[in-house]
Amino acid sequence: MSALLLLMALFAGAVLAAESEANWPQFRGPGGSGIAENPHLPERWSTNENVAWKAEVPGRGWSSPIVWGERVFLTTVMSEGEVELPKKGLYFGGERKEVSPATHHWLVLCLDLKSGHELWRREAYHGQPPNGLHVKNTYASATPVTDGQRVYAYFGNVGLFCYDFSGRLLWSTNWPPVKMRNGWGAAASPALHQGRLFLVNDNEENSFAVALEAKTGRPLWRAERDEKSNWSTPFVWQNRQRTELITAGTKKVRSYDLDGKLLWEFGGMSSIMIPTPVAQSDLLYVSSGYVGDKVRPVFAIRPGASGDISLKPGETNNEFIAWYQPTAGPYNPSPLLYEGYFYVLYDFGFLACYDARTGRQVYEKQRVRPEPTAFTASPWAVNGQIFALSEDGDTFVFQAGPEYRLLRTNSLGEMSLATPALAGDRLLIRTLSKLYCLKNGQ
Repeated sequence: MSALLLLMALFAGAVLAAESEANWPQFRGPGGSGIAENPHLPERWSTNENVAWKAEVPGRGWSSPIVWGERVFLTTVMSEGEVELPKKGLYFGGERKEVSPATHHWLVLCLDLKSGHELWRREAYHGQPPNGLHVKNTYASATPVTDGQRVYAYFGNVGLFCYDFSGRLLWSTNWPPVKMRNGWGAAASPALHQGRLFLVNDNEENSFAVALEAKTGRPLWRAERDEKSNWSTPFVWQNRQRTELITAGTKKVRSYDLDGKLLWEFGGMSSIMIPTPVAQSDLLYVSSGYVGDKVRPVFAIRPGASGDISLKPGETNNEFIAWYQPTAGPYNPSPLLYEGYFYVLYDFGFLACYDARTGRQVYEKQRVRPEPTAFTASPWAVNGQIFALSEDGDTFVFQAGPEYRLLRTNSLGEMSLATPALAGDRLLIRTLSKLYCLKNGQ
């Protein structure tokens, strides 16, 4: 190869790498990891520091923003009636089982990444909500997903809607409305892999997992599930042996092949399942940690399993379960795997760290700050630092590694439950009423 051709090939590779790095196509980004490595991503910000732009977001929603190229996609729901403001923290009494009589508008928004200007908005549906929900939840809590050609927005009991990048509706589908536990509403996001769209609908009436052809919405398979309500997003695990769809449930964690065949399963989770699984170095990590349960486990799973791989009483590992921690699991935030460590962020304001290969505790729960602090958004990692966004809108920044060290706190001063997105050198954080685009030097 000539020097010129070599330079051209290197340049093309660099461009493709940069483009891939700039895309954040789903909940927690590429691979669902919550990790980005870009030295230009901001480490410090406030409402007037390193703010490239901020956009008012109509309505209410806790879905995460996603990014492809120069486009940001976001979902929200506007009500023509009064909307109750949520309180922060965990509490009983937030159920709102009476359905609002007001007309609601389910919206998909597309913004320009560089300016924050709205490129288009589409109303997916309007009408009275089909169900009530917890005051801290919203009718737009599921994060959309994109393949770079289409964006797929899921709104629980209202439906699944597919748009092209110009905002043209390509197809939509729905299933009969179902009740969720205590009327809390839905939140699990769709997953996408090689032209297939996967959803898990665990509810109180008729739970199922389903795969659709992404281009057309054509059903490919459906698996009935012996589960009640769960809120965990399905996870596509690409390991050295095969690609699997991991669905975390209260009764069983289950793995399906891409054609819907059950591969393996195990029990032992807590009674409410919210965190999304994560994987790294050919280990899969599944956790659940409802605060009212004695068992709040984390399991590390090896590839290649089949059948029921549940631990027997007294066991902490077996052929396919590499390790087990009985009380390490988080309730709402998904765990973070980074540079050989497994970080757990707890709703009540604690951070703990474990060795990802062995499950050994590296440091025990550390209180993030003396005052009570609630967390719902999942943590993320950039350039050797761990970031955790509280419901107050404060992001606590920690040094990654075996020693607990809080470096700084960045505040936006408004409630936030949505997990941020990282696109190239930009960080996108959704608060109750705004979407912030943060960039160094602004």
